[in-house]
Amino acid sequence: MGTIRIEEKRLIFERKDELTVLEPYGAHCIRCRSTKNASILDENWTVLPAASQDECIIEGDEKTAWIRNGRMSACIQAGNPWYGGILTFYRDGKQILKTKFEGDYTNRNVHIEGDHYQIRVIFEANEGEHFYGMGQEQEDIFDRKGSTCQIIHYNTKSALPVLYSSLGYGFFWNNPAPGRCELTKNHTMFVADSAYQADYFVYAGDTPAETMKLYCDLTGYAPKFPRWAAGFWQCRLRYESQEDLLEVAREYRRRGIPIDAIVIDFFHWTEQGEWKFDPKYWPDPAAMCRELEEMGIQLVVSIWPTINPASENYQEMSEANMLVRTENGQYGVFDFYGQQTFIDPMNPETRKFVWSRVKENYYRYGIKNFWLDEAEPEVHPQQPWHLKYYLGNGAQTAQLYPFYYSKLFYDGLKSEGEEEIISLTRAAYPGSQRFGALVWNGDIPSTFQNLKMSIKSGLSMGMCGIPWWNSDIGGFMNGDIESDSFRELIVRWFQFGVFCPVMRLHGSRNRPSWHKDRHPGIIEPSAGDNVIWCFGERNYPILKDLIYLRERLKDYTCRYMEEAHKTGAPIMRPMFWEFPEDAVCYELEDQYFYGADILFAPIYEEGVTERRVYLPEGTWIFTRDKTRVNGGQWITCQAGLSEFIAFVRDGSDVIDCF
Repeated sequence: MGTIRIEEKRLIFERKDELTVLEPYGAHCIRCRSTKNASILDENWTVLPAASQDECIIEGDEKTAWIRNGRMSACIQAGNPWYGGILTFYRDGKQILKTKFEGDYTNRNVHIEGDHYQIRVIFEANEGEHFYGMGQEQEDIFDRKGSTCQIIHYNTKSALPVLYSSLGYGFFWNNPAPGRCELTKNHTMFVADSAYQADYFVYAGDTPAETMKLYCDLTGYAPKFPRWAAGFWQCRLRYESQEDLLEVAREYRRRGIPIDAIVIDFFHWTEQGEWKFDPKYWPDPAAMCRELEEMGIQLVVSIWPTINPASENYQEMSEANMLVRTENGQYGVFDFYGQQTFIDPMNPETRKFVWSRVKENYYRYGIKNFWLDEAEPEVHPQQPWHLKYYLGNGAQTAQLYPFYYSKLFYDGLKSEGEEEIISLTRAAYPGSQRFGALVWNGDIPSTFQNLKMSIKSGLSMGMCGIPWWNSDIGGFMNGDIESDSFRELIVRWFQFGVFCPVMRLHGSRNRPSWHKDRHPGIIEPSAGDNVIWCFGERNYPILKDLIYLRERLKDYTCRYMEEAHKTGAPIMRPMFWEFPEDAVCYELEDQYFYGADILFAPIYEEGVTERRVYLPEGTWIFTRDKTRVNGGQWITCQAGLSEFIAFVRDGSDVIDCF
C-alpha cells in the first residue's frame, strides 16, 4: 500500500520500488520527482533555482495528504495493494491531472542498467482538452491532442517537452533523456527511455500569459532583443567569397532596400573544426566587416560543431575529452566531407577552448553574431546510447546539446562585455531562450505544405518559451526560382516572414539557366541566386514593399520583444493567447496574433486568393483599406498575390504602418 509522510515542505510517498516527492517550486507550481532508487537525485538540469516559498501548505496523514501552493494543489492517496498510489493535481480546486492505473505503479519503470530505468508517467485523459507545445517538427499539427511525438532532436525537429493545456495549466517534463510523449484519447503519457527518476513541474496562471511567466521563472527569459534583428536578414547557400557577399550587400544598398543583416554560411572555413576564414576566398575579414558596418549591416557567421582529425584542433581537443565520444568504436558519428565527430559543449573546458578560437578568428574582426548550425547535433545513425558526453551517456543527457551549444557563445560574448547577443540556431531545449537562441525550423523543402507547417512550428515554439523564431523564407531545399509555382510560394512566404519574430531570406535554390560558377572546383559550391530581384519582375516590387513594411514595423516588433524579455510572452501568439475565454480560438491553427494588436491570416496554398478568417470580439481594422469590421464572426477575405490578410485592433497606432 505504501505510506505518506511530511518532511518540512515536502510530501513523500514511499512503497516497494517507488519513492515519490512532491514539493513547491516558486509560485503556483508543484514539482514531482519519483524514482525506483533509494533516494531522489537533486539535479535541476536547465531549471533555475526556485524563488523563496512561504505560502505552501502541506497537511494530511499516512494514507492521504495534500500540498497546496497558490493556484496549484495536489493530493496523494496511498491506495491499496492492487492500485498503488493515486496522485491528482488541481488548478483552483478543479482536477486537471490524475495518475492512471495501467496494471502497475504511479510511475512504470523498466530497468535499463545500473540506476537507470525506462520511466513512464501516465495520466487519465481529459475530454475536450487541447495541448500546445512540444517544440517544433514538420507536422501539420498545432493542437497536439490526439498525437504522439518522439522526444529527440534532429534536423527540422527541436524537442522541447513543454505543454500548455486549454485547462489553464502548464507541464514541463524535466528530463534530458530521449523518449516520447503521448497525448492520446486514452491517456497523457511521458516516457524517458533511460533515466534515474521522473521529474516534472505542473504550474498554472490565470491566463496563458501568466502561465508562460511561471514557466520562464523556471527556465529563464530571453535577453534584450537587438533592434537591428527586427529588420530584414539576407542569406543564401552560400556566399563563396568575401567579394560575393559584399556585392550583394552593395546592390541592396544601391537599390535603396533596407537590409539589417547578411549571413555567411558554411564552408567559408579552412577545415571543419578550425573555425576561421579560408584566406584564399576571405582575404581581409577586417575590411569586409568595416564596409558592412558603414552600410549599417550586421554580419552573421556560420559555426559548425563538427571536427575531424584533419583539423589543427583535433588532437588537443580529443586528448582532453572535449569531443563527443562513442561508447564503442571510432570517433566518427557524421559522414560529411569525411567522418566527423562533434565538440562536446557540455564540457566547460570545451566551451572555453572553442570560444578562444572564435574570439581569435572572428570576434576580433568585429563579428559578434553567429549561426549555430548542426545544433542537435546531426548524428547518423541516431543512437544516443552510443554517445558519451561530459554529463553522461547520451541515453540520459543527449537532449541538452543545443542548450550548452548556445551557452558557449552567450558566455563567450558576455565575457567580452557584449549585451546584445543573438545566435541563430537549429535546435533548442528548455532554457535555451536565456542564451539569446533564435531558433529556425531547419532544412525544410520549398513547398506550400511546408509553409503551412511552419506557421504551426512557430506557434508551438512560442508556447515552449522560445520567443525568437524564424523559418527560411521560401523553404530550404529544391526551390526553382524560374518556376511560376516557386515564385508564388516565395511571395506567400515573404508575407508570412513579415509577421514572424525574425524575417530571414534563405535557401538552397536550384541553379538557374544563367548561373555561373564563380570559383570552379570550390568545396560545397553555392546554389542558385537568392536575392529579391531574382524571383521575377512581377515579384520584385511586391517583395521590396514587404521589406519596407517590416522596416516600418520595427518599433512595434521591438515593443513586443521587450515584453518577451520581461514576461516570456511570444510575439507570434496563438489566438487563444489574446482571447483565452473564446472557445473557438483554441481550434484555430493557421491564423495568429503578431504582438497584441495585429491579427494575421496567411495564405499558404498554391493558387488560392481567399480564405476564411475568424475575428474575435471587438472592432478590427482591415489593413488594406482601413475599413472597420465587427468581431465575433467568421468572414471571407480576398488576397491576390500582391496582397495579404491582416487586421489591427481598433485604437492601435500600429495601423499607421500599413
